[in-house]
Amino acid sequence: MKTIFNPQLLLTCFLTLVTAYASLGQNEVFAKEQFITNSDTLNYRIMLPKDFDASKVYPLVLFLHGAGERGSDNQSQLTHGSALFASEDNREAFPAIVIFPQCPKEDYWSSATVDRSTKPISLNFPLNIEPTKSLSLVMELLEEVSDKAYVDTTRIYVGGLSMGGMGTFEILYRRPNTFAAAITICGAGNPEATASYAKTTPLWVFHGANDDVVNPLGSVDMVSGILKNGGKPNFTLFAKDNHNSWDSAFAEPGLLTWLFSNTKNSKQ
Repeated sequence: MKTIFNPQLLLTCFLTLVTAYASLGQNEVFAKEQFITNSDTLNYRIMLPKDFDASKVYPLVLFLHGAGERGSDNQSQLTHGSALFASEDNREAFPAIVIFPQCPKEDYWSSATVDRSTKPISLNFPLNIEPTKSLSLVMELLEEVSDKAYVDTTRIYVGGLSMGGMGTFEILYRRPNTFAAAITICGAGNPEATASYAKTTPLWVFHGANDDVVNPLGSVDMVSGILKNGGKPNFTLFAKDNHNSWDSAFAEPGLLTWLFSNTKNSKQ
């Protein structure tokens, strides 16, 4: 029998194994947990620093996933971003507590009205309404974890992509005195809401110029709002990226160095 060597198939199999191995590694370091209050449950994954010592204090990172990772498996939320925090180099350089909550399929991180009949999708972010159940649970979880003696409350950070970027803008609005810095990727929000955090929370905003899911003008508008209200955000627009600008954002060599350099009371 003649064996046909297919290098493309071999490469595909190799990449599949690498991805599976990376996923396994993330699952090992991110413990499965549930936050239960009254009759509500929030699934989340949490990674503690290597050689965790409860007598020390550590920064805390909250990361909000996109709409595609919603569900109840308490795993899909690790698809994008967890590898960045879980890498051996970054765990050594930036020991931190990292939390990835999971939003159910039927809910959303932000109180947005979403019309998916258009491309990019149409979004509206009303102010002065109640947060979604999922964001409410995230804020409760954050308060509970932040009360632990080993959490450095001057170094609490938040980030998110797509729906999670929208949730990041909203949690900043609802908790303007909590976060030392924030990262949003291909998100959007209400520019008027930036008045509550523009001067106090450093941001790094990312988007892809070719994004046909969430209009890049959503991030442009938020950056404009922050500037209008006295903030000085970092803004990176990737000229060739579509919606998956998180790949380029996570590859930014100075991203985590910038994030962890901020403290709540430092001047930016």
